[in-house]
Amino acid sequence: MEVYNENTAQSMLSELTNWTFVNNGIEKKFQFKNFNQALAFIVQVGLLAETKNHHPELYNVYNKVNIRLSTHDANGVTDKDFDLAKAIEKLF
Repeated sequence: MEVYNENTAQSMLSELTNWTFVNNGIEKKFQFKNFNQALAFIVQVGLLAETKNHHPELYNVYNKVNIRLSTHDANGVTDKDFDLAKAIEKLF
């Protein structure tokens, strides 16, 4: 399993919108109209993550959702993270 660093991740990040490499993970901040929309998005992400058996770190404050992806058993970013990020993008 290839583990990406900040430099090697750039080509994969270029395929995503507003995802950034931070501390051996990739992150994106989402903003919604209200809390209900943010919560519905979190539920969708959770269901999607469960089907992929790859679970993100999710942070929510009112209408904002921050998502962080990292493959913990690889101690960094792998294709699993980029695949889940691409799938999350389709939800938004």
